[in-house]
Amino acid sequence: MWTLAGRGCRRGRVLLPWGTGAARSELPRPRPAPSFGAAAECWAGDRLCSSAGRKEKPDMSKFPVEDIRNFSIIAHVDHGKSTLADRLLELTGTIDKTKNNKQVLDKLQVERERGITVKAQTASLFYNFEGKQYLLNLIDTPGHVDFSYEVSRSLSACQGVLLVIDANEGIQAQTVANFFLAFEAQLSVIPVINKIDLKNADPEMVEKQIEKVFDIPRNECIKISAKLGTNVESVLQAVIERIPPPKVHRKNPLRALVFDSIFDQYRGVIANVALFDGMVSKGDKIVSAHTQKTYEVNEVGVLNPNEQPTLKLYAGQVGYLIAGMKDVTEAQIGDTLYLHNHPVEPLPGFKSAKPMVFAGMYPTDQSEYNNLKSAIEKLTLNDSSVTVHRDSSLALGAGWRLGFLGLLHMEVFNQRLEQEYNTSVILTTPTVPYKAILSSAKLIKEYREKEITIINPAQFPDKSKVAEYLEPVVLGTIITPDEYTGKIMALCQARRAVQKHLMFIDQNRVMLKYLFPLNEIVVDFYDSLKSLSSGYASFDYEDAGYQTAELVKMDILLNGNIVEELVTVVHKEKAYSVGKTICERLKDSLPRQLFEIAIQAAIGSKIIARETVKAYKKNVLAKCYGGDITRKMKLLKRQAEGKKKLRKIGNIEVPKDAFIKVLKTQSNK
Repeated sequence: MWTLAGRGCRRGRVLLPWGTGAARSELPRPRPAPSFGAAAECWAGDRLCSSAGRKEKPDMSKFPVEDIRNFSIIAHVDHGKSTLADRLLELTGTIDKTKNNKQVLDKLQVERERGITVKAQTASLFYNFEGKQYLLNLIDTPGHVDFSYEVSRSLSACQGVLLVIDANEGIQAQTVANFFLAFEAQLSVIPVINKIDLKNADPEMVEKQIEKVFDIPRNECIKISAKLGTNVESVLQAVIERIPPPKVHRKNPLRALVFDSIFDQYRGVIANVALFDGMVSKGDKIVSAHTQKTYEVNEVGVLNPNEQPTLKLYAGQVGYLIAGMKDVTEAQIGDTLYLHNHPVEPLPGFKSAKPMVFAGMYPTDQSEYNNLKSAIEKLTLNDSSVTVHRDSSLALGAGWRLGFLGLLHMEVFNQRLEQEYNTSVILTTPTVPYKAILSSAKLIKEYREKEITIINPAQFPDKSKVAEYLEPVVLGTIITPDEYTGKIMALCQARRAVQKHLMFIDQNRVMLKYLFPLNEIVVDFYDSLKSLSSGYASFDYEDAGYQTAELVKMDILLNGNIVEELVTVVHKEKAYSVGKTICERLKDSLPRQLFEIAIQAAIGSKIIARETVKAYKKNVLAKCYGGDITRKMKLLKRQAEGKKKLRKIGNIEVPKDAFIKVLKTQSNK
């Protein structure tokens, strides 16, 4: 028989055999394990003990709707959103003032390494203004074009935005795109001019730009330095005075929008919710409008910026909710949650993100397939803009075809898989989704539709079976100093772009709008633009549908064998230059073998480009000192036969990192 020795926390009791003296006497309690985040609590009888001191649960009923402000910080990449968020957290006493407060809300390793925001993060701030305590729900958003889906999703939980603009660089392409996202959502916009402490800062010039491009009066702009904390207090005052409180009804039944979620392996799905009606507390039974499954709420709380449990959440507030969702597919972004037996009209949710780039992803070893599958499922819950389709390859085995919003998004997703889930993957070359209008009745019957979408170049249909091909196009916005305009226009024309608009936003800055084929900009256009403009030009794009194009499927052959992972779809005019570049890049990436490797680019049966990797060659004539020429010829002939045999049976392995390297074309192509 066994008994529990020691009182107090459950964590402090030890299981011992009954009958031993130690079982009846008090044992010293082991030190509790260190806890992370909020105070770790455990119950002993009716007494609450805490390993990190008692922390009262905040009473959220103290905040009526008129004292709540929900707002986002939006800006171009590297204009100081996360730094401003750090200062706001310090000012409201949410975090202590220390020199280490840099990118406090950027919690991912990849964000800290690259110095960019990838995930939108929420924090609830309590702020006293003119004798009243306000609840300010802040959402820090990413600035890069690849993560604009995170921005649009965050805006659904807000009534206003802080539009941050660098006093040195002025309005950039993503500033314009983010402003129009907020404008379309009919949110209050507060322009904040940041980095006024810099030597070359020109806040007056930025004010003129804001007035000209966004039609916002100059006197509404707030000039600050987030790094030094100059004038940041006035930002909080403007949030309270200029942003309206949420329009909600607390007496109605619960209606909550899931705008983000993460997976915790111990607690299941943690959903970030914005409450539009009613209230929710621990023990409530809630239903998902998407799956119709019922759950019991285990915990509700606010992010401050770490999770802090509360007794209840009320309409107008933003917080998190844990309800025992164990499967990653159960918490859909944009889902509506409501109380059991109180069904409500679901909220509109979100437009699903449209993938711009597709790539094949395979485990380095097929025995890792299940681990990688689980990792991808958990990561796609946290990043719902990634689309996943099952795929398989003769060379690489079973895997997936993943859709991303851009190349940086793809690299970040791959890095997060490696860092957070310790998986190693092979990525194939990125491609864009094409469409084909079929002419063959047999194929129409097979696909059950006349217009098909092709996300894998290996499945590109033959020209004889297709009436026309369609390629995706995007409307690109480039903002640049005017001295680089000529070079940038030449670059755009080389990428088959069509100019739509040109406008001077001040004396020396130009805004260009071009219609680009997506496959021309998806890999290295941004790099070329930055190098041409000495890093001053900025670029943003939005989807603009499809247009007809002369497309061909180009195969890459190694010693006559097609490498399925390197098959690409290119425009007919560009086929030779792209084929030549890929062959040259592959020649540099492939290790030399004991036999010669022929690298060829082919369209159908026609070879359009070739490179050769020379074989390692042993000097078989070294032992011949003079002598008859026939002896030398015999040795060389025997060596050539051996090489020929090796070439037939030799396997050529393409290194993992060669795929993206190979497709990155040079700027002059």
